[in-house]
Amino acid sequence: MTESPEIMKGSKLVLRALKYKNYRLFFVGQGVSLIGMWMQSVAMSWLAYRLTNSAMMLGVIGFVNQIPAFILSPIAGVYADRWNRRSMLICTQALLMLQSLTLAALVLSGAVAVWHLLALAFFSGLVNAFDAPARQSFVFDMIEQKEDLGNAIALNSAIFNGSRLIGPSLAGIIIAATGEGICFLINGLSYLAIIAALRAMTITPKEHTVQKTPVLQELREGFTYVYNHVPIRSLLLLVALVSLVGMPYIVLLPIFAKEILHGGPSTLGFLMAGSGIGALAGALFLASRRDFSGTGRLIPIAAAIFGTGLIAFSFSRVFIYSFMLLLMSGFGLMVQMALSNTSLQTTVDDDKRGRVMSFYTMAFMGMAPFGSLLAGGLAHRIGAPNTLLLGGLACVAGAVLCARHIPAFKKQGSRGP
Repeated sequence: MTESPEIMKGSKLVLRALKYKNYRLFFVGQGVSLIGMWMQSVAMSWLAYRLTNSAMMLGVIGFVNQIPAFILSPIAGVYADRWNRRSMLICTQALLMLQSLTLAALVLSGAVAVWHLLALAFFSGLVNAFDAPARQSFVFDMIEQKEDLGNAIALNSAIFNGSRLIGPSLAGIIIAATGEGICFLINGLSYLAIIAALRAMTITPKEHTVQKTPVLQELREGFTYVYNHVPIRSLLLLVALVSLVGMPYIVLLPIFAKEILHGGPSTLGFLMAGSGIGALAGALFLASRRDFSGTGRLIPIAAAIFGTGLIAFSFSRVFIYSFMLLLMSGFGLMVQMALSNTSLQTTVDDDKRGRVMSFYTMAFMGMAPFGSLLAGGLAHRIGAPNTLLLGGLACVAGAVLCARHIPAFKKQGSRGP
């Protein structure tokens, strides 16, 4: 039975960025690697909670993993504008592979201790602080026709969240059967896929003049550029708020799985998969759009959907309801972050892209450690449900405030929303 012309046309529209060889390689390699990454994420959370039985320790581990992004991402963005981004990514992926294999060896040998988790979480955070700005900017380098950039970012988000359907579910099964160590081993080996993909690419080298400007001066130029551009500043502030008070729900999911829903590692895996399904739906929704102009108004709406989902999730005591509410939250978070990314990438000047995307990384990943620490501390004092309730309310309030500044894109003649 042949596919209808409408289905074929629709699939070509959704997957149009895959016509570029470099992006196809990246898409496949990233997909394999991300499955392993999500397996490690679930295994790390479960292992930390099993060893300590402490909500506060979950927050501390999240903090040490993410704080380097807050401190180092702006500086890393300067080097992402200076250095060869593909070479940077090959180096960071190799270091992350080393981290995962070390963690696997410690767990499988029975020698793992909490301080190992803290040290290795901090190490991966250091590497990711340089990886994220280079990765965000590198998408632009792989796409030859820039009108397809929005589709490429949406597909990147789709594979990120599609892997979240497979990784956590596999992790839950493997942890229940053999323990956490195998998850770390699989993740370590999965980095070979993205490293091979990066090495197989053919990227036209760009002319780089020798930079004599001090790093701190370039950093200051990037900050001034962002601060003086009202819509960019507003989007980054909303991303930072959601990362601070909303995204730490991931850190608290082991508590909901075990204490609220009375489940085990498989329950945690399915909850994370539920969020991933919603996020995948959001990514496909964006990928199916032919034109990304005029979508800025969706950013605060999506943030409000995410916050509303967290509020409702905080009251749920039934697995199926919790699962469905995480679908809703995942959809809202995905649409907000992907559209913010696309708006920034298509708005900024080329010579400042790495620095602006480093501020996006700082807002997206850099605020998360403070959120993890805050969430862990609040959950210890007022409980995980009340912590998510407050976070959801703050996300909705932030979305309302941000919506007032979206028209500024048009006033400043931006190519953004």
